[in-house]
Amino acid sequence: MAQQVAYQSLSSEILPAFASQQLRQLLQTIWSDEIRANSGVEFTKGEVLVSVSGGDVVYGGAPLDMILQKVRDVRGIFFRTIELLLRQPHRTKGEPSLEIQEQCRPWLFQAPAGSYQFAVRIEKPRQLPMFPTGMPEIEEITQTFMEIVRASAEESGERLKEIVPDNEYRSTFLKMTRNMAPTGKAFEKMEIKAADELMVDPVVLTPESRQLISEIIRPPRKSTDKEESPPRQIRGVLRALSLDSDWLEVVLTGGEKEKIRVLETGEMIDDIIGRMVNRRVVVDVFMKRGKPYFLDIQLDD
Repeated sequence: MAQQVAYQSLSSEILPAFASQQLRQLLQTIWSDEIRANSGVEFTKGEVLVSVSGGDVVYGGAPLDMILQKVRDVRGIFFRTIELLLRQPHRTKGEPSLEIQEQCRPWLFQAPAGSYQFAVRIEKPRQLPMFPTGMPEIEEITQTFMEIVRASAEESGERLKEIVPDNEYRSTFLKMTRNMAPTGKAFEKMEIKAADELMVDPVVLTPESRQLISEIIRPPRKSTDKEESPPRQIRGVLRALSLDSDWLEVVLTGGEKEKIRVLETGEMIDDIIGRMVNRRVVVDVFMKRGKPYFLDIQLDD
């Protein structure tokens, strides 16, 4: 019935432009829902809509490499959310277990055209006994995902502590949310919202959000060493790293392509640092005995 009303209204050519656009979006949503219903695949409750705008983004289109990266960012947080709900130990290396990847697969769907949008849903596990203690919570993946991202982006940190009591998980979620936020170069704003919560404001990530999260991740340091200089930033391309040997190398852009090795990187997380290799980064360091020591790292694109 909704389709018929939309067809009739669009064919009348009397609607204002904004109304015609909204009806076309509604038709796209109806078609997508019909395709999913006929696919034979069951999904958990909820759908997340992600949109980016500004910068290089145009209506309905965006640079492929940027969108692929944002899809990987969203995927990473979804899997971390699943691991949290299943009370899995905090993972520092490698991908999620094959069982989790196979049983809780994120799906990407075309969303109604906007600035640029895509939708994500989680396929229902096919073997319910695999997660006997976690299945009730698994149905709430989308809700927990939204709560974590919102608390990471908008709260002072207390709300995030309630949702994610574990310090290691909380630190990882903050860094992954910061990675999703724009620097203002390729795009200017990301909005994330639950499709079934139309009256709830979306989570909005901007360059200012990125800076706020950085301040939470990296609180002001008090210098206790006379040889220690104030923190400084190194900008360049991350070319090499060794998590076992505790260092990373950045090649400065422009000029002589100088290579700088940063020491004591600490317990970096694979799915945070791995995606930065061969990309422009900003590394916060402090100098000690003439050598740079690691404080923080984030993308610079």
